[in-house]
Formats: sequence, C-alpha cells, structure tokens
Amino acid sequence: MTHPMTVQVDTLPVSHLPVFDKNMCAADLDKMMTNAQVASNFLKAISHEGRLMILCHLATGEKSVTELEELLSTRQAAVSQQLSRLRLEGLVTPRRDGKTIYYSLTDERPKQIMEVVYDLFCRDD
Repeated sequence: MTHPMTVQVDTLPVSHLPVFDKNMCAADLDKMMTNAQVASNFLKAISHEGRLMILCHLATGEKSVTELEELLSTRQAAVSQQLSRLRLEGLVTPRRDGKTIYYSLTDERPKQIMEVVYDLFCRDD
C-alpha cells in the first residue's frame, strides 16, 4: 500500500523592498537617496531608550509632560530634552492647556515602528 506524500511548503512573506537594478534611472536613485535620508533621521531620533519609552507611552494616547515624568521615573528636564528632539523630528506634537503641555504622536509612523520593535524585542512567545 502506498502512502501519499505530504510536502510542506514554507511561504515567505512578500517583500515590499525595491529591487535594485544597475539600470535604474537617476531620478529613481535620487528619490531613494532622499527617502534614505528621511528614514535615517527618523531612526536616529528613535535610537535613544528614553525617546523609545516616550513613544511607547504616547502610542497609547496623549500624555502630559508630568505624566511622562511619572511613567518614566525621570526628571522633567530629561523628559523635556527628549520631547524636544522628537518634536524637532516631527514625531510628536505639543498641545497647551493652561500651564499643562500635552504631547501626542504626529502621525502613525512612530506607532507602527513601536509595534514592530515590540514584536521583535518585547513579546514573550
């Protein structure tokens, strides 16, 4: 009696990365360089553990500077310095309500990155 063979085929996720080709036109190469610079600045901005933690907290919603100080157990000066860098890079947006300043993520990019970082480094599987 013969048994049917079961073949398991591993499928790789589809990559969204471009295929580099020596025949790429100059305009495409220039665009890639510009995008690489923007991405590099973004990655530099989040490459500090304090800024990463701030982004983690802001991924769940707007927080005041005082709330961030308490969540991070860090002095106001240190939190403000990191928020300043994140604001300079366009990753967070301040909102003033009286004497209190609240921060939120400017768009979804930092949240998306934080989800990937969490999946790669923090998830207990």
